[in-house]
Amino acid sequence: MKIGIIGGSGLDDPKILDDYEEKDIETPFGKPSSKITFGKISGVEVCILARHGKNHSIPPSSINYRANIWALKESGCKVILATSAVGSLREEIKPGNLVFPNQFIDFTKQRKMSFYDVRNSDLNLALQKSISDHPEISKPNLQRFLDDKVVHTAMAEPYDKKLREILCKICDELKFAYNKNKTLIVIEGPRFSTKAESHCFRQWGCDIIGMTGCPEVMLSNELGILYQTIAMSTDYDCWKENEESVTFEMVLQRMKENADKVKQLLLTAIPRIANADTENILFSVSSNPELKQRFEDEEFIKSKIRTIPNWPKQGIMFRDITTLLKDSEGMNKVIKILCDRYKNENIEIIAGIEARGFIFGGILANKLGISFVPIRKKGKLPYEVVKEEYDLEYGKDSIEVHKDSIKYGQNVLIIDDLIATGGTALAACNLVKKLGGKIHECCFIINLPELKGREKLERNNYNVFSLVDFEGK
Repeated sequence: MKIGIIGGSGLDDPKILDDYEEKDIETPFGKPSSKITFGKISGVEVCILARHGKNHSIPPSSINYRANIWALKESGCKVILATSAVGSLREEIKPGNLVFPNQFIDFTKQRKMSFYDVRNSDLNLALQKSISDHPEISKPNLQRFLDDKVVHTAMAEPYDKKLREILCKICDELKFAYNKNKTLIVIEGPRFSTKAESHCFRQWGCDIIGMTGCPEVMLSNELGILYQTIAMSTDYDCWKENEESVTFEMVLQRMKENADKVKQLLLTAIPRIANADTENILFSVSSNPELKQRFEDEEFIKSKIRTIPNWPKQGIMFRDITTLLKDSEGMNKVIKILCDRYKNENIEIIAGIEARGFIFGGILANKLGISFVPIRKKGKLPYEVVKEEYDLEYGKDSIEVHKDSIKYGQNVLIIDDLIATGGTALAACNLVKKLGGKIHECCFIINLPELKGREKLERNNYNVFSLVDFEGK
């Protein structure tokens, strides 16, 4: 497991890492706030990002939050621990206390709040490249960035309960004063609150106040990254009588005084998080239920597919779907997912690529009550055909379809069991276009990201969906 740390004011010290190095990470959303510092803590891979830049030069409203979270995801982070300074809105949350929120109220006004508001063609191309270049993040939910659909991400429990439990237990052991399960209100900044605002936020039930928690936590949830804020109370904002109102200098001084406490917490927590039971940590009750279901479905389907090493030749990991085909529970899961995806999409024809595409395509067409068309190797169809040639490693091959099988303007879904280099799939797309069909999407059970077939189809402006990814060739 790789863990990301977002360092707030004074809490982005790379010296807590062993053998660290800095790398520039480019994202489809521009540059993150700083270089990413890669290193290890007790053997666990860690990435540190300075939220405000290395010199604290970026104000809260100008932080490129989308680039920051995407960069950590591309770096392989499955967990983010986000440190920050906060003001206290409650007597019992004393300056110097650590605070672990479980809820937020977003009171910001001018930030990019979601990855799913992407509707720019140039940015879509950049996203396609980023997803194909980083197969470790090429999961079905990420493809939704490129779909022309509204996406609503569950946010009832935005922070991760299991991470919070680990952090609180360590605070007990280290005898650190802390408060847990508090509500954070996030304001735009960079100014601090008026007294009227501070009292208002208290009446709303807010416990702490900060400027950077949103949209960080929201974006992390959209990417399926577990997120927990480690906040340090530095002041009482401006609501408390006979208490000096907050200033930036006060925040920096108190963060400096207590930074070692947060570093000690991180150094202790990171190996425990990495060693914790994967299933319980990665998918605790506070995680996004939709993402949890997608992961469980993917792992279940992958478990039904047999891998045969060094077949048909040395170095090939052959993904054998015959074990999936004979498993009724596995097949039912595959067909249900595909039916749910396409039942309301106005698809008129499913075109299956020889030979295993016939199996999945035929069943799906029957379930959806629509037509099925076979795309076959040369010489296998009895009536007049349209042919499309494509390149092989050595030489050429061709596929054919009956010329009366697809009418002009019909909406077609192309399906096969696996996409590798994408040559056959692209040829199938060209066949459908020759007959005047419109390609809704190309659907595959298995994607082999290293062979870049998906990337080839997307470069040709075809939508691609796959159920599972397998690394290797």
